[in-house]
Amino acid sequence: MTQFHRRVAAVLFAAGTLFATSANAADPAFPNRSIRFLNPFSPGGTSDLIGRILADQLSQQLGQNVVVDTRTGGGGVIATQELVRAAPDGYTILLASMGIMTITPQMQAVPYNVETDVIPVVPVASVYNVLVTGPNSEITSWRDLAQAGKNAARPTTCATVGAGSSQQLSCVLFASLTGSQITQIPYRGGAPAIIDITAGRVDVMFGNMPEFMGQIRGGGLRALAYGAASASPLLPELPVIAKDGLPDFVIPNWFGVVLPGQTPPELVARWNTELNRALAAPDVQRRFDENGLQRLGGSREDFLRQIGTDRARWGGIIRAHNIRPD
Repeated sequence: MTQFHRRVAAVLFAAGTLFATSANAADPAFPNRSIRFLNPFSPGGTSDLIGRILADQLSQQLGQNVVVDTRTGGGGVIATQELVRAAPDGYTILLASMGIMTITPQMQAVPYNVETDVIPVVPVASVYNVLVTGPNSEITSWRDLAQAGKNAARPTTCATVGAGSSQQLSCVLFASLTGSQITQIPYRGGAPAIIDITAGRVDVMFGNMPEFMGQIRGGGLRALAYGAASASPLLPELPVIAKDGLPDFVIPNWFGVVLPGQTPPELVARWNTELNRALAAPDVQRRFDENGLQRLGGSREDFLRQIGTDRARWGGIIRAHNIRPD
């Protein structure tokens, strides 16, 4: 074969490969095998709950098993690493928290670039923080917590789920706004933290309401205050911290689905369509409502704007209050 013919063959091979890749990306047969849905936090927590509700619905829609794969650690860094390493073929997705996308990368070095190695697809749920304590705790309000944090005789402890999480940010921001000293006790997720709070080994936790509702209803935890701008429909009598003397304390937390960087646009669009369809399903609506989850959804552009807004907001708060990972 002459050099010219070798060049022609190479060009044809490259063109054929590109065509095959594009055709596969837009293949209407997708998916034709199981899908891995990465959950960055421990079983029993809010992300696990959201992931399993969506996985059930998506399995029905897509005709393939959507399997929740829990990879805890590093405040979501471990699961995000797993996503970034995965093939960009649409068969691995991650339920990313607000902390993963907007807070952690501004507080510590992470082994990926969250702006280029991760593709946001759609926001799926929003929750607000609620302050809880154990049933036998002497802390009965957020003011009691602030006062306890000023008592040098005994450390006041607050459970968190890792650096960069909304729970950790809530704890540090509260201490900063009230001039109190609160010691963080890190956990791999909300479920194991709740066990220690219920037993009285940790004083309080600011966390996602869905994780606490079962224990609040059963008496294992006492809700003290709500970290939203207005009252909770599930606990309408619970004091709202922002309206009860601490106006700068509003801590929302959202979750959204993201894909590996370099995922073809056709697959990104397909996942956006399927996830919006899943969020509109009556069973998903019912299960979200029962657990205090606000359904989101929308376009990828909406999600990118939300991420940009929250990166700027939390970056300013982190710098203003000199918030550190631990």
